[in-house]
Amino acid sequence: MNAPFSWGGKPRGFPDPVPGNFGQDLSDRAIVVQDLVKEYPTESGKRRVLDGINFRCGPGERIAFLGGNGAGKSTLIKLMAGLVLPTSGLIHRGLYMSWPLALGGGFEGQMTGYDNMRFMSRIYNTPFEKMLDFVSDFSELGAYIYEPVRVYSDGMRARLALGISLSVDFECMLIDEVLAVGDQRFQEKCRVEVFEKRAHCAMIMAIHNVHVVKAYCNRALVLKGGRGRVFDDVNLACDIYATL
Repeated sequence: MNAPFSWGGKPRGFPDPVPGNFGQDLSDRAIVVQDLVKEYPTESGKRRVLDGINFRCGPGERIAFLGGNGAGKSTLIKLMAGLVLPTSGLIHRGLYMSWPLALGGGFEGQMTGYDNMRFMSRIYNTPFEKMLDFVSDFSELGAYIYEPVRVYSDGMRARLALGISLSVDFECMLIDEVLAVGDQRFQEKCRVEVFEKRAHCAMIMAIHNVHVVKAYCNRALVLKGGRGRVFDDVNLACDIYATL
């Protein structure tokens, strides 16, 4: 089955008309991506992973990134978070945006979970007692909160990171397959915390679960071969994703 639209054969650019001032208003209360390009060097030359990506996510909006393995979903999330730099293009962060949920790469392994929380609460100006109470209850780490993070399993690190992320009052949440953390019971706990208790938040998510996309997103960016197109009809976007 062929996708019912064209990915375009022109040089990089947005498939649909874009206002001339798109993303240029620094007071714009939104996350705006304009003409975003990311290339990586390889032995056979430069590989363009993302080629002229454009989208906007305003307060309370939820956009999903859909695409096959290697389509650039996680790379786009890392670009949004500032973990990697774009080759060219613009990213305007007009909302108070989280790091990717469950990302634990920034923890100091010799420090305890407790001490890492103290450090993060100061950086993000969040009352430490509030963060400690929430993370202790949500993560279910028990006494491991007071152990060095280097002894944590990957799942425990993810629980700590996710708990800290959710304890800060972000306006926009970055999500990269966060619901894969833990067992089925904990995944349901994540779903309630992320999608129900934070229904007011904007969300940008790279995700394979089309049921989550249909239930909680109002738009989707479908990626293929580095190019992308935004769909307001998430059911159509999921149908196209199924053909990739």
